Amino acid sequence: MAVRAVRGAVQLERDEAGHMEEQVGALLTAVLERNGLHSDDLISIWFTATPDLRCDFPAAAARKLGIVDVPLICAQELDIDGAMPRVVRLLAHIESDRPRSDIAHVYLGAAAALRKDIAQ
Repeated sequence: MAVRAVRGAVQLERDEAGHMEEQVGALLTAVLERNGLHSDDLISIWFTATPDLRCDFPAAAARKLGIVDVPLICAQELDIDGAMPRVVRLLAHIESDRPRSDIAHVYLGAAAALRKDIAQ
């Protein structure tokens, strides 16, 4: 089984813990579903959030989905002038037999504009 990486992002409408939980949960669920994955296939997940998101840790949403035995980490995204606001990104390391070209990267809502080249 190969180690692969899956990218994803979502833009939040507001900086509120419940909204972050809902949106990050939807992003993570979409990543799992579109790649035919289960939590046992996850090796680790990196989350980043833009500096304007301060309400909660994005990883908390993963824990609430039941992903409790996978290493998770959160970091702050670079504060770049003109960057899209209120964005949570993820980089999930997975075990998968899929070729790299078949990995479905997931960019939800307005965040699809971030990576039109790989967004599914």
